[in-house]
Amino acid sequence: MSALWGTIVNTIAIVVASLLGLVVPKMQESMHRTVVQGLGIFTSVLGVSMAIKSDRILFMAISLVLGAVLGEALRLEDRLEAVGRRLERRVGKDGRGEVGKAFVTASLIFCIGAMAILGPIDGAVRHNYDLLYTKSLMDGFLAIILTSTLGIGVIFSAIAVLLYQGMIGLAAGGITSLFTASAVDIVSGEMAAIGGVLIIGVGINLLGFMKVKVANMLPAVLIMAVLTSIAIS
Repeated sequence: MSALWGTIVNTIAIVVASLLGLVVPKMQESMHRTVVQGLGIFTSVLGVSMAIKSDRILFMAISLVLGAVLGEALRLEDRLEAVGRRLERRVGKDGRGEVGKAFVTASLIFCIGAMAILGPIDGAVRHNYDLLYTKSLMDGFLAIILTSTLGIGVIFSAIAVLLYQGMIGLAAGGITSLFTASAVDIVSGEMAAIGGVLIIGVGINLLGFMKVKVANMLPAVLIMAVLTSIAIS
């Protein structure tokens, strides 16, 4: 239970903030577009700041290529969107945005990033939840804005956060005994860096320049972890 505590707090924060976002007055179309673009710029800058911390650029390129191939083969983006469409059929449109789009967008923003990886690991290994408490505040603020602009679908991203960060936390608690603390720091750092590249893709999607299938690149994070582990072993 201790390994999941910070993630549970994070999940509750997203649910509560999403409900608060429903009572925020609906934004005008021009304001909605500007706010989403602002989020897109912020997300892109955050991604760049994370990505440049990598010390293994070649591994990053290899991981992105292999991850994209694997993700396309598994059709991860289509599967995520299918989940969103099923939610949309059950919940319906609330007049403020499509449930599927809100679910996918919010899930990617909340699940891909340094804190989403390092937070659960830190909680499982050192029982330190400061990173996840900080992430909870940030995600809560973003959830209010996203819900007011994209709709009720944002609340379902809490499920993705619980599953994703929960699995990382449980896995970290089980395997950290096999590695030194320095090795854990190196691998998690590289995972966070390649997560930053994917965050840039999320930012591009929010800005509306093009459609980047970020979900299909998610296997790159795992591949980066494997390559880095082999290199430092």
